[in-house]
Amino acid sequence: MKKINDRLLSWASILDEKAETQARTTATMPFIYPHLALMPDAHLGLGATVGSVIPTLRAVIPAAVGVDIGCGMIAVKTQFTRSQLGDDLRELREQIERAIPTSAGAYNRKIVATAEPRIRELEALAETAGFDPESYVGNWRLQLGTLGSGNHFIEVSLDETDAVWLFLHSGSRGIGNKIAQKHIKVAQAQMSTWWITLPDPDLAYLVEGTPEFARYIAELNWAQHFALLNREEMMDRVIRQVNEWMGIAVVEQERINCHHNFTQKETHFGKSVWLSRKGAISARKGQLGLIPGSMGTASYVVEGLGNPVALESSPHGAGRNYSRSAARKTFTHEQLREAMVGIEYRDTEAFLDEIPAAYKPIDQVMADASDLVSIVHTLHQIVNVKGD
Repeated sequence: MKKINDRLLSWASILDEKAETQARTTATMPFIYPHLALMPDAHLGLGATVGSVIPTLRAVIPAAVGVDIGCGMIAVKTQFTRSQLGDDLRELREQIERAIPTSAGAYNRKIVATAEPRIRELEALAETAGFDPESYVGNWRLQLGTLGSGNHFIEVSLDETDAVWLFLHSGSRGIGNKIAQKHIKVAQAQMSTWWITLPDPDLAYLVEGTPEFARYIAELNWAQHFALLNREEMMDRVIRQVNEWMGIAVVEQERINCHHNFTQKETHFGKSVWLSRKGAISARKGQLGLIPGSMGTASYVVEGLGNPVALESSPHGAGRNYSRSAARKTFTHEQLREAMVGIEYRDTEAFLDEIPAAYKPIDQVMADASDLVSIVHTLHQIVNVKGD
């Protein structure tokens, strides 16, 4: 851990100058207590650095939660081993792709049976929260059980014992993005109304006790739950495809579902704070979590060590070393193919900005996180599904 200043601590041994400058700026906000913690995967983000853990007193910065509210991971350990899957996994990948819409803007053509009770749960939660999700996205119900694009993925992986895990990464889709964007603008309007000058407009905040704050938290909680149920719905569909592929039902040995873009009330250093984790997971002592690498490198099931200085948090992944545009200019399709040898995936240049070399080395990230989490399982993917 490196103490950058009294209000900024960093666990990132790889940190570019722009990301550090951005984190320094965020750490100057007067309501941060006691300090901002940068995780090992920290990199430049909107307003606040991705990989930030930001404790705030009686205020929340919507952009520091992120626009994909509740984005996170889910993993299920099955009873199967590698030898039971067979050699040609292309059909399994294609079955998963048919069962789950991928890519930006994709949605289901109908509401399937497993989604119905989850949608009813979300409808009831929205009614309690006092808002209509259709005011943001008319077809939000058809987004439940869809993957998205970018670094979101579905994978079949093997742990160190050759046990088969099902693993995926996604969030609150278009509905979460619309909710986030609205409240970022509301916060910016509040700053203008109160004549508050900020070092970055995306650090606009909402103050606890105001109607605007209460509305944001209510809708944020809904979107976080949508994201969690979205992952559960997709995982159930993946399991159905594996059931068909294997000819025998999956027996779940373990299921872990965790957010890495969220805020919640927690107590740290003797005070109740709103703790916003933007690209970070909760890592309380004994708490299980998931840290993915890139589409061609290892991922990890971890157990939190409850590090109080790190605000009981850990990284959420490898973290980018190259922006998407820079990755497309730097790397080639052939290099992507070389990185994905031995992994069944859809071979297309569309994934060039997701090439493993565009990310920090996950081994270094995990070494930096050695006082934040302990590794329970190391996973290596054999099937990768992504959206364009």
